[in-house]
Amino acid sequence: MAKETQCGECPGLCCRYVALPIETPEDKEDYDDIRWYLCHEDITVFVEEDDWYINIKNKCRHLSDEGYRCEIYDKRPKICRGYRHKDCDFVEGEYDYELHFTDDKQMEEYIKIKFDNNVIEKPKKGKLQKSKKNQSRVRSISGPGGSRNKDKTAAKG
Repeated sequence: MAKETQCGECPGLCCRYVALPIETPEDKEDYDDIRWYLCHEDITVFVEEDDWYINIKNKCRHLSDEGYRCEIYDKRPKICRGYRHKDCDFVEGEYDYELHFTDDKQMEEYIKIKFDNNVIEKPKKGKLQKSKKNQSRVRSISGPGGSRNKDKTAAKG
């Protein structure tokens, strides 16, 4: 009955959020979109095994406030039925995320580190010279960072 005791002591941690995979960001605009997610309350973004996820803190409406039991247990969704005790949030302790962003300021700092140290390249002859206006344009080229290094810049949670 260890499983029953374990669930009896848990405040329903697995029923208090939704974590969904998102596309791996590739450029500055993609990271800025993630920064937008993080501007919203109760949203975090994490990376686990090189996969990116948005985590939405939002209690299941079927989790009872008293006793933290599922009120539709016998007809709960498939994803709930597939949840294994060995994966329990209550037992496992803290997650070891590669990256964990809890607000937009963390992502903004990460973007600065990843992209704003760019090298500026002068336009090559024949390129960007269609008008006088375009002659003054320069292109910025991303520095290293295209690879998915396991930078621990973001706050660990």
